[in-house]
Amino acid sequence: MNRWKMIGAVFAAAWTASVAADSADAVCDIYPKGEDHTDVMIPCTFGQRQGYILITRSDGVTHDLSPVGDTPGNFTDQQGRKVYRQSGLGDQGLIFRFPDESVYVYWNTKRLEPVDENNPTWPFTTEEYNATALFRCKAAGDSGFGNCPGGILRMEDNQASIVVQNQLGEQFTINFMKDYVNATNREVEARLEGDTWILDFANGEVWEVPLAAIEGG
Repeated sequence: MNRWKMIGAVFAAAWTASVAADSADAVCDIYPKGEDHTDVMIPCTFGQRQGYILITRSDGVTHDLSPVGDTPGNFTDQQGRKVYRQSGLGDQGLIFRFPDESVYVYWNTKRLEPVDENNPTWPFTTEEYNATALFRCKAAGDSGFGNCPGGILRMEDNQASIVVQNQLGEQFTINFMKDYVNATNREVEARLEGDTWILDFANGEVWEVPLAAIEGG
């Protein structure tokens, strides 16, 4: 190999490693154009670097997207087709609109794991958390409460972070700190009533978290 080929190989390897470092495992739901239901949920990887996006799907399809113009969310794919990115999934993922289909990219890869019928707090287990629990939860517009699973990570001074999953399958973290309560990418008002935290979220969700879940015993 001559000197220039060696240099080229080194740069190619460095670029590949850099792209790999910016990639993450994800789950892709594939919706045919005009459909609001799909049974196609497959593993994929999502990579982004300097505005360019690469989605590699387990079904062999690759979307290599290049940004277009100054308006965020406008792309062309490797075939020159127009593609639009939307943020309708909030902090759970991204939506990409192609001419013939829509690709919903979710960050939560546990969606691919089979449900453990023997674990009522699935997908949370005590292998990953100090404890797991079912919390009373109510989605926006619901008249009554249901149960939603969560994994509890306890800290000193009776503090804890609880990763929860709502009825839509969205996962987020609620932090119960000594001087405040907050949640990841969500506005919440928290009040302590007796031995239970009542959490009113800006999106209309309501959660109840007992102190015992936070402090343990």
